Amino acid sequence: MFSAVSNLGAGGTQNLTLSDTANGVLYGLFAVTGLVSGGIANVLGPKITLFIGTLGYALYVGALWCYQTQGTSWFLIFAGALLGISAALLWSAQGSIMMSYPLEKDKGKAFGVFWAIFQFGSLIGALIAMAINIRSGSLGSVSTSTYIAFLVIIFVGIASAFLVLPPNQVIRSDGTIVKLQASSKVHEELIGTWHTLKDWRILALLPMFFASNYFYAYQGSINTARFDAPTRALNAVLEGAGAIIGALMIGFFVLDGKRFARRTRGYLGFAVVIAVTIAVWACGLAWQVTYTRDSPDYVLYKINYKDAAYRTKGPLFFFYYFGDACYQALAYWIMSALSNDPFTLARFAGLYKAVQSAGAAGSFGMDAVDTPWLNELLASWILMLFSFPLAFLVLRTVKETNYEDEQVVYVEDVQKDHEQGMTPEADSGSIEKEVVTPEIKS
Repeated sequence: MFSAVSNLGAGGTQNLTLSDTANGVLYGLFAVTGLVSGGIANVLGPKITLFIGTLGYALYVGALWCYQTQGTSWFLIFAGALLGISAALLWSAQGSIMMSYPLEKDKGKAFGVFWAIFQFGSLIGALIAMAINIRSGSLGSVSTSTYIAFLVIIFVGIASAFLVLPPNQVIRSDGTIVKLQASSKVHEELIGTWHTLKDWRILALLPMFFASNYFYAYQGSINTARFDAPTRALNAVLEGAGAIIGALMIGFFVLDGKRFARRTRGYLGFAVVIAVTIAVWACGLAWQVTYTRDSPDYVLYKINYKDAAYRTKGPLFFFYYFGDACYQALAYWIMSALSNDPFTLARFAGLYKAVQSAGAAGSFGMDAVDTPWLNELLASWILMLFSFPLAFLVLRTVKETNYEDEQVVYVEDVQKDHEQGMTPEADSGSIEKEVVTPEIKS
């Protein structure tokens, strides 16, 4: 819903300087908080963490409304700062749930479903904006009733956080419990965070984390500069559709394909992401070299969706977000393949969002000072290309299963031990592990 309101041109989102400033503050604090948000999520548990994490989105939408009616730019920047803090908590808890609650064979699907739902809100807002723009030729201001409707939906989402079960109450389809503990302790998180920062595999993934949101500022900037209002709304629809299709395709059919071993699926996903990244950004470069920020008006004109030029430029935004979904899916899948432990994965998710947000803050800072668009494109593209060799090194360490190493517990064992007054013992694997083990030995 936050993305949907933004696509409607709410509040300060039509003021590029204010938008870049607010986003820079948001992502900057997001980056700082993300370093510890995984540990905080583990101590508080998923319910409280998700509740606190979603409050910032309601405040930010309210700040957009306030800016539109009162012109209070300071409040929008302040709300962006609070959102940066709360969003780090939300995404750490979300990442832990998405990567640890499913079975190993379903982690790609879990990302695909989450990303599709996440982008669906953006798609709704884009469709509404497109309908208004095509009908009237401009979006205009968002009405009070629209703000109220979106805030009500957001508050329903905030309340739904209390429906989420802690890991010790979640039973997977194979009968295993996600985690015996409901939450962690502060000293355990300090040690766990230190181990995360020392893990060479996580350090090798940092360039991938940094690059994963870096391109949003560039893409948003050229979308605003090169297309009129109705066409920008259409581009937003294409972006949402591309993100949904990309996430579902790579999640269901590549990363969780049934015909191949887990590491092989990772290699296939890796190859798909490289191919898409090279092809899509090469097309973007071919267009970008034809204009600059200082080009004359007859070159830097606003493209309309009815123009012949749009036939080759508009689809680029579909594939930008298709590629983004694939890139994000690969990053999450690699992290989830390193562990099944929800506390470990919460720390991974927090660090991922911290480094990702640091990159986004830098990119919005670049755009705010009118950095040449070609430089922004090359920076975004080169960062992604640089991350691939290091990510490949981590992929090579992916095991067919982590069940034996981490030892899982069955719900029937917990019930039996509880009846006998004993502490449940971990088993050496799950039903899923028993299925894949013969494949390893053969």
